[in-house]
Amino acid sequence: MVFKFLDKVKSALSRTTSKFTQKIRALFQNQIDAETIDELEQILYEADLGVLTAGQLTETLQAKFKADPSLTSDQLIQILHDELLKILESTPIPPLVQPPSSEPQVILIVGVNGNGKTTSVAKLAKRFKNEGKKVLVAATDTFRAAGVEQLESWAQRLEVDVVKGLPKSDPAAVAFDAVTAAKARGADVILIDTAGRLQTKTPLMEELAKIKRTCNKVVGGSPHETWLVLDATTGQNAIEQAKTFHQFTPLSGLVLSKLDGSAKGGIAFKITQELKIPLRFIGTGEGVDDLVPFEPQSFVDALFQ
Repeated sequence: MVFKFLDKVKSALSRTTSKFTQKIRALFQNQIDAETIDELEQILYEADLGVLTAGQLTETLQAKFKADPSLTSDQLIQILHDELLKILESTPIPPLVQPPSSEPQVILIVGVNGNGKTTSVAKLAKRFKNEGKKVLVAATDTFRAAGVEQLESWAQRLEVDVVKGLPKSDPAAVAFDAVTAAKARGADVILIDTAGRLQTKTPLMEELAKIKRTCNKVVGGSPHETWLVLDATTGQNAIEQAKTFHQFTPLSGLVLSKLDGSAKGGIAFKITQELKIPLRFIGTGEGVDDLVPFEPQSFVDALFQ
């Protein structure tokens, strides 16, 4: 399983690796001095690690080199590897909150339209089904017909139950029906796909809050998890989206989609350092199986392959 994860992440990070690790190795091929290490900061920044993280990592390597000028390029790269791993491990990934045995686990999926939210719901449904769980998905973005149709199509392909509402009906009412149906049908997990119209920020957040209250009425303590889907290709914009959602609807996890389409895989480090929200899954491709649990060690190893 670890090897499968590593292969998927290596493939997804191939663009980042070519513009990140290869540049670093090329930089350290020449004579290494303080000025050379200073050039590292720009490479880290271009990989979307952000100004703060890039600066801190460069300072750490400068200090290590000053203490021991005999450090080789391989040793400096290993130090960088270890420091990046520390960043990812600084935000532990806790076990999922589990409901009482007789209740379904309710997971609310939020995010801006276009981030791969509905596709991520389908991929998560497939993962849970592969684990032997009975899954139900709910389409509560009743104002976006294409989104409802997309989720319904995925549900048919995956052979999982789906609950949807009439166009422009109350999303919280759909959530109520869906969680009620999940209980009645003995579902183990319900994934609720929500709207993502961030340009109408306040109404959207009020809508999400209402959905959460509705879920809690049907299954006490739910939603047990609230995960935000972020598009890896959007860089700093992803951070700002996360801050907005977290302010209005506290997040328990992040799903980083479209990692394979970005040369800026460093966003994972920036997200971890700035948000302190567990990164739970990463999208490694367009296939329904191309969503893997986030593993810090394997992620950093793949980056340096």
